[in-house]
Amino acid sequence: MRGSDAAGIGEAMNVETIIDEHAAWDAVMRRDRRVDGRFVTGVLSTGIYCRPSCAARHPRRENVRFFACGAEAAAFGLRACLRCRPDEVTREAKAMERVLALIEASEEALALSALADAAGYSPHHFHRLFKRATGVTPAEYSRGRRARGLAESLERNGRVTDAIYDAGYSGPARFYADAKARLGMTPSAWRGGGRGETIRWARAETSLGTILVAATEKGICRLSFDEGEAELRRRFPHAAIEQGGEAMAALVAGAVAAVEAPERPHDLPLDVRGTAFQEAVWRELSQIPPGDSLSYAALAAKAGKPGAARAAGTACGANGIAVLIPCHRARRGDGSAGGFAYGLERKAKLLEREGWQAEPSLDL
Repeated sequence: MRGSDAAGIGEAMNVETIIDEHAAWDAVMRRDRRVDGRFVTGVLSTGIYCRPSCAARHPRRENVRFFACGAEAAAFGLRACLRCRPDEVTREAKAMERVLALIEASEEALALSALADAAGYSPHHFHRLFKRATGVTPAEYSRGRRARGLAESLERNGRVTDAIYDAGYSGPARFYADAKARLGMTPSAWRGGGRGETIRWARAETSLGTILVAATEKGICRLSFDEGEAELRRRFPHAAIEQGGEAMAALVAGAVAAVEAPERPHDLPLDVRGTAFQEAVWRELSQIPPGDSLSYAALAAKAGKPGAARAAGTACGANGIAVLIPCHRARRGDGSAGGFAYGLERKAKLLEREGWQAEPSLDL
C-alpha cells in the first residue's frame, strides 16, 4: 500500500469514530441522498459497500458496518457496489470542482457539451449531476455568475453599458433578456441604490417581537426583526420608500403566520437577490424539512462548493428574508447553533416550534 493511501485511510478511520450509527442507519432506511458521500454502508454478509441511498434491498442491521469513506471500507476487505457505485460520489465532487473553476475562469458562457467533456460525462448525465450538486442548471449558474459580475461592476462604474460588457455579456440585447428577472431591479436601479423602484413596508407584532416586512412589485424583499424604515432607506437610499398599501396587508399576514408556525409551508412571493452561490445556499435552506438542520459545511457542499463552510455561513448571514428563507435551520458542524442575525434566543424558539431536537452530527 502506498504511504499516501495509508495516510488517507488512517485519517478516515479517525473520522469514523464520530459517526452516529443510529442516525446513519436511519438515513440508510430512508435512502437519504443528502448524506451520500459522508459515509458508506458496509454489508458484511455480501462483502460490498454502498451509498446510504442505494436502491438495493436493505440488509439486516446486524450485517451492517459504517465507514467514513470507500477507502476505509476497501481496506476492511469490502468491494464497491456495482449498482450505486459509491466511489462515484468522490469522482462527481472532483468533476464539479473542475467545472465550477472552469466556469469562473471563463469570460464567456461555455456550451453544455464543453462543460460535460471537462467533467468526463455525457451532456445529459452531466446536466443531471450539475443540477443535483448545485441546485441550478449549468446555464442558470452561468447567468448567476454574470449577474454577480454585473452587480459588482454597476457599483464601480458610472455607465450601465460599460458594466454589461465588463460582466461578460456579448451586448446589451443579450443582457436585457434576463437581467431584470435575475436582479429583481433594472440595472440603473441596482446601481443607484434602488433608484426608480418603489418599496412598500409595514410592521407587525408577533410572539417573537416586531417584524418589518418590505416588498417590491415582485414580492417580499426583506423580513426582519426590530427594524424600521431607517434600515430600508440605508439599504435602498434612492428607492421610493412607502408605508402600507393594499397588497401589503396580505403579505404581512402571511409573514406573521410564518413566524408563529414556521413548520408550515408558505407560498408568499419573494424578491431574492444575491450571488449564484448565495442563492444556491438559500435554495438549499428552503429545502431543509422543518425540524431538521444542516451544517454550514453540508450547505456549502449542496450549493456546489465543498469546503466553503465559512462562505455558506456568510450567505446565511446575507439572507434578508428571515424565516421565509429558513437560515435558522443552519448550524455549525459540531451541532451547535451558530449565528443568527436576530439573536440565538429567537433562533432556538423557531427551531423549537418546528420540533427540532439536537442529535449528534453526521457531518464528517
